[in-house]
Amino acid sequence: MHTLATLCHTRGASLLTSITMACLWTFFAGAHVVGYLHSNDWSYLLFCVAETLAALFFIVRSAPVSVSTDAGDWLLAIGATFAPFLFAPSDMAIWPGARYLLAVGSLLQIAGLLSLNRSFGLVAAQRDIKTGGVYRVIRHPLYASYLISLSGYLLANTSPANAVTYVATISMLVARLLREERFLAADVRYRVYMRQVKYRLLPFIF
Repeated sequence: MHTLATLCHTRGASLLTSITMACLWTFFAGAHVVGYLHSNDWSYLLFCVAETLAALFFIVRSAPVSVSTDAGDWLLAIGATFAPFLFAPSDMAIWPGARYLLAVGSLLQIAGLLSLNRSFGLVAAQRDIKTGGVYRVIRHPLYASYLISLSGYLLANTSPANAVTYVATISMLVARLLREERFLAADVRYRVYMRQVKYRLLPFIF
């Protein structure tokens, strides 16, 4: 049952994951730089910077005290992490002004990453519990930033491929969040944190 998770936690698998991320990022970054050059739309660069920062934090993340060995956690984590790299600029837009929503989400994402510092990880793991900054408001500001920025991206770059990528990413993100909290709740300190900060993604909603 834990074979996949054990394999993913090996040094070779970690290297393969990093190489795969680097390849996907190369195509993703190239497409968005070209999109910016053709349209002069600054939101492409901001979205690219936010996703690049996430990739860099993944590379320099600290070693966890313990990590989930559940294969489902690993599949969801890998899928939700890599899926945003499949987004691509589009000439169609339901709401062109959604680029500002994208900007808000990207800035929140950067703030969340800086708050996590090297405690950022791919899969649920016991690391230092962050309770400062935006973590005083919601328990998963990084996931909330993805919800906002990806929604803004889809509205400003509306294509069938982006719509499929959006639905898949958000579905995996929510499932990943719920499974991650189940793992982290094994730590009494995190259970205390959950009582102090009641909402996961959206204040007064979820």
